[in-house]
Order: sequence, then C-alpha cells, then structure tokens
Amino acid sequence: MKRNKVDVITLGCSKNLIDSERLMRQFALNGYRVSHDTAQPDGEIVVINTCGFIDAAKEESIETILTVLDLKKRGRVGAVYVMGCLSERYRDELGQELDGVDRWYGKFDWPQLLRDIGKAYYDREATTRMLTTPSHYAYLKIAEGCDRSCSYCIIPKITGRYRSRPMQEILQEAERLSLAGVKELQLIAQDLTYYGMDLDGHRALLPELLRQLVCIDEIEWIRLHYAYPHHFPYELLDVIREEPKICNYLDIALQHISDRMLKQMRRNISSADTYNLLRKIRAEVPGIHLRTTLMVGHPGETEEDFQELLQFVRDIRFERMGAFVYSHEEGTWCDQHYQDDVPNEVKIDRLDRLMALQEEISLPIQRSKIDTSLKVIVDRKEDGYAVGRSQYDSPDVDPEVWITEYPGKNLEIGQFVTVSVTDATAFELYAEPIE
Repeated sequence: MKRNKVDVITLGCSKNLIDSERLMRQFALNGYRVSHDTAQPDGEIVVINTCGFIDAAKEESIETILTVLDLKKRGRVGAVYVMGCLSERYRDELGQELDGVDRWYGKFDWPQLLRDIGKAYYDREATTRMLTTPSHYAYLKIAEGCDRSCSYCIIPKITGRYRSRPMQEILQEAERLSLAGVKELQLIAQDLTYYGMDLDGHRALLPELLRQLVCIDEIEWIRLHYAYPHHFPYELLDVIREEPKICNYLDIALQHISDRMLKQMRRNISSADTYNLLRKIRAEVPGIHLRTTLMVGHPGETEEDFQELLQFVRDIRFERMGAFVYSHEEGTWCDQHYQDDVPNEVKIDRLDRLMALQEEISLPIQRSKIDTSLKVIVDRKEDGYAVGRSQYDSPDVDPEVWITEYPGKNLEIGQFVTVSVTDATAFELYAEPIE
C-alpha cells in the first residue's frame, strides 16, 4: 500500500467519468498522487464510482467492490469509499451486505468525502478536472437529471429532475479545457436537447449554447450525444449545418419503432413522427451520421414488433447503431405494471439478429468512403498505425480509422490529419495520410 496515493475506479457512463475527474482534481489539490482505473490498485485510499443502470452494470459494480475489499483485507490498499449511482440507489442495503467499505456516498454528495477525511474541498475548483481521456478531447456535461418517464429507466429516480448548468459556467469550463489542450468536446447529458427548458421555461437553449461554444478558437470539433426525439428542437439542425465546428453527427436514442412498444415504453412519440424526424434531420443536414440505441425484449414485445424494428433499421440505415436487451429494474414503471415476459433466450436471439442486420448495413456505408478524403484526429498509436476518428465517430463506441505511418512522417497523438481512405470493413476504415 502506497501512502499519499489515491486510486479512483470509474464504472458506467461518461457522466460518471466527469464526476471522477472532478474528485481526482480535488485529491490532487490536497497533495495526493492520483491514479485512475489502474490494473492493481495500491493506494491508501480507493474510491469506486459505481453504475446502477441495468443488472450487468450493477453486477460489475458489486464485483469491483468485492475485489477491492479483498485487496483491503490483504493489506494491499487502505480505506475504501464507494460513490455513484449504485450507491445512491442501494446505499442502506449495500452497507448491510458488504462489510469493509469505510463509507458510502451517492451520486451528488461525494464532495463530503474530502471533508470526512479531514481534507479541503475547494469550491472555487468545483468544475475543474483531472482528465482521464487523451488530452485532446474531453466530455463536457451540460445538465444533470432527467424529466422523462420511460418505462424501463430508473435514472430519473437516481438523479432527480433535470437541472441545466448555467450557460456561462459551461462556457468557462470549455475555455479552461481548451487552454489545457482539448480540441474536441463531447457534449453530454441524459437528455441533451432538453437543455435550458428548466431555465427558460419554454424553449431549449442548446442551439444558443453551441453558437457560443464554437467561438472558442482552440476547439475544432463539438460532438452531440443523447438527443431525445420527443419535442426535438429543430433549430438545432440549422446550427449543425451552418457551423463547421459542430460534427455532422447526432446520437439520438430511439429504443423502438412499433407504436405499441413506443406507447408501452412511455416514449411520447409515434412511429410516423419518428420517421418524419429522421427524414427531416437527413434533409436539413446532408451527410449527417446518425447514431441510435435500440432495445429488444421489453415486456410485451412480440415477434411482429421485432420484425417492425428490423424493417425500421433497413429503412433508415443508421450509420452507427448500438442495441441492448431489456433489463427488469425494480422501482421502474415496468416493475410496477408489467411482467418481464420475454424469455432471455428470445431477447439474446433478437439482439443477435438486429446487430447482424446492422453489420450488413454498415459495410456498404463504410465502403462508400473508399477513395474519399477525411479529416481525422489521432487518438493513439498501435501496431505501426496511427489510430484515429473522423467527425462521424465518437470515442470507444464508433468505428476507427487506421492510418498507415511512413518512416520520417510520424503522426502525433492529438494531431488532425487529412487522409485518403483505402479500404473498409463494417466497423473500421484504413487510410493513408495526404501530404
């Protein structure tokens, strides 16, 4: 065990990651050496930032806690603290079942951790962070919470009502990130397109926020994650089309297309309105790449519903798509009103069929980029390649571009480079730099 060292372990989404980065900055200001997601934690303090969204995430969080508690028993680490969504949701129950955790914190009260160990919490540094991403990109959270009431989702009960961050605070954080070398901002919120509704009362302020963010000289790309289809702010499309710094990319979680399933999921949108929205987005922003997330196995989903979902994917041909199986979560609308009546083997089969279809769709989309040029940002070096992403690709979830490197012409991590695409698979591109 190393004295004056803190290990922070982050599970779950990028919103959790930002909380970890803020906590790490506070520890550093107090003189600690801080590590993130190390393979072998060995600090006098370990903080586990948990996820509690679905069963698999909860299981991973509990397994991580147990692993670290075993290290504590063997004297490899010191105090163990747990924070985040799982802890917010099950703090009392977990405290009774998992012996050895020194203290539990929730999603929002983690600043108290510093005070509880006799250290300062620097309020003036509340939004500064120790980045865990490559230094050329960062996530920027513009809101907390969610006002939606989707049947399957526990997040609103964990995070509470939607709370937009003040625009000036967001802009100041973006300025600081740019001065630290960040060139690409990944804007995130549980519902990005709802930003400002709680501040203004009748209109989303995301377009206005973006108009100001693009004025930061050092920022070259801004990417939008987690739009919601209901009451979509169409003026956003003007900003994406007109502002070169806004990536031609939109992550909009749709979940399903069957009217029956959309109603049971409490999504407040119809199949026809969903089709119309997507067609308008494509018409207003030519060349935009749409990413969506779909769900299979929600209570009541029939094979007919699933076939309708498959046809939807064939019709729209999403450039990027993820999918997951329904997880029955206690405390949700589903838990109170529906039975988890789709057998697990049927869920898995539907997921496999859906992703196989997406692979068929993705390949020609990727191959259409052969012999075209793309602007790419380099994320890392691997096996003789510079590996990066185009404006159409988000870190960790989307295809990468593998760029051949030549002697004497090495590319740097964080460098923008124009490349010529030479080959493609369903989920990767291969390219050469253009001199």
